[in-house]
Amino acid sequence: MKPDQAREIVVVEDLPALIEAAAQRIAACVTKNAGRGAICLTGGATPEPVYRRLAAEPYRSAIAWDRVHFFWGDDRFVPSDDARSNAGMARRALLDRVAVPPGNIHPIPTNAATPQQAARLYEDEMKRFYGADRLDPSRPLFDIVLLGLGADGHTASLFPGAAALEERSAWAAGIDRAGFEPFVPRVTLTFATLASTRDMLFLISGAGKREVLTRIFCGEQLPAARARSNGSLAWLMDRAAAPPEAKSR
Repeated sequence: MKPDQAREIVVVEDLPALIEAAAQRIAACVTKNAGRGAICLTGGATPEPVYRRLAAEPYRSAIAWDRVHFFWGDDRFVPSDDARSNAGMARRALLDRVAVPPGNIHPIPTNAATPQQAARLYEDEMKRFYGADRLDPSRPLFDIVLLGLGADGHTASLFPGAAALEERSAWAAGIDRAGFEPFVPRVTLTFATLASTRDMLFLISGAGKREVLTRIFCGEQLPAARARSNGSLAWLMDRAAAPPEAKSR
């Protein structure tokens, strides 16, 4: 993780432009890896149309889906058929629409007894995939990590003031009470695990995110501002979300 990493800020005109730009970046990231790839997905209203775009041409044919594995940065502790499930949304929008082998899909086990048990099981799953018990900055776990931004500054399920923000050793953490709606338990990857990626891409749209982005760009250390990557770090936003301080660079 790079403690002083600069963000690449990309501002596009509107949500359709953001969807296309995000799809292009994701496709480029996974296709340049000739071996086994891994995407860490996120939930939320902005990623869903991005997933639907990836399931359509030209991306549907351009990506070797049988080489790509899918993980999640966080999920609500609800059944996969619950409308609040991040895994369920990604399946409906993308994974059920392309030729991804079932063994390449690694959802957080929200059928475990507790969020903490689910976090331990998911950590074990990621370690089996990675082939080691410790993350090596020179060998990222993921090709790309997708993240969103909550109006309170959270990302994944790393909420302001939560103990999970300071977790250094665990790859995942159980959250008994969310700091933002819906107020259900969660399971989230920790900052160190999210950082184990070649590319990290925030997807942010709508005027409702402008105020929190302003706070972040003014230096407030909200959880999303603390996200770092072992590779690149880009914040992609539409003009409605972007505060005056945000200029593409």
